[in-house]
Amino acid sequence: MTRSMTAFARQEAQHEWGSLIWEVRSVNHRYLEPHLRLPDSLRDIEGPLREALRKKLSRGKVECTLRFVPEAQSQTLTINETFARELLDAAQQMENLLQVSKPIDTMDLLRWPGVLKDTSLDMDAVKKAALTLFHTALDELIESRGREGVELAALIDQRLDTISDIVGDVRSKLPGILQAQRDNLKARLEEFKADLDQARVEQEMVILAQKADVDEEMDRLNTHVQEVKRVLKSKGPIGRRLDFLMQELNREANTLSSKSIVTDTTQSAVELKVLIEQMREQIQNIE
Repeated sequence: MTRSMTAFARQEAQHEWGSLIWEVRSVNHRYLEPHLRLPDSLRDIEGPLREALRKKLSRGKVECTLRFVPEAQSQTLTINETFARELLDAAQQMENLLQVSKPIDTMDLLRWPGVLKDTSLDMDAVKKAALTLFHTALDELIESRGREGVELAALIDQRLDTISDIVGDVRSKLPGILQAQRDNLKARLEEFKADLDQARVEQEMVILAQKADVDEEMDRLNTHVQEVKRVLKSKGPIGRRLDFLMQELNREANTLSSKSIVTDTTQSAVELKVLIEQMREQIQNIE
């Protein structure tokens, strides 16, 4: 199933000890790059969160933000005296080093992470609830990525059908184009009223036909189109595979352009490259 890398999910849960709010957003990225913003009191769950992301996602820059709002009546704050003394000693050492004396702002000291402890909350229960809610948010994110992926696949599929139509049109016109070029070359040679070597003329015709022969390129274009359609329906991450196929499609379109001997095929090659570039831009957002 085609999945986009762009999505957003939000989950909120209320408990007797407070509320938890997860916001998870993802954008396209070459690899999986998670960014976690957690309250200091819930830093312990960072490892399981990263593991959950690795198991369920393969690509994308993923920002996960958790807000924890405890109920006021459930909080009992105490001072971590040992840590507070260490901070005061460090501040005194800095004053001695700088030879500057400045009163310590107690509110600044209280704001320092780890100075205040909440002894009334069952933090194990909070962490368990936060992990459970994160999995729900992650599932919502994956569903959203899937819905957008279906739309991306449909857009790509439309362009693949257009490419097939262009290839079919070029193939149907090619015999007429080659014959017209043969007739044009003969007519120009006749204008010189020269004693022409017929064998030499036929040899030039063969060379012209070989230069303009794009059957292999059109066959490969059709093959790549069918492969892209197959990959779009396959399971697992497909973005890198699709990106490689866009390179192959573009290579064949460039060869078709270089072999063009009339404006019709040149224009067709240009249209192919435009379609391939449009698909490539969309594929950059596919996981």
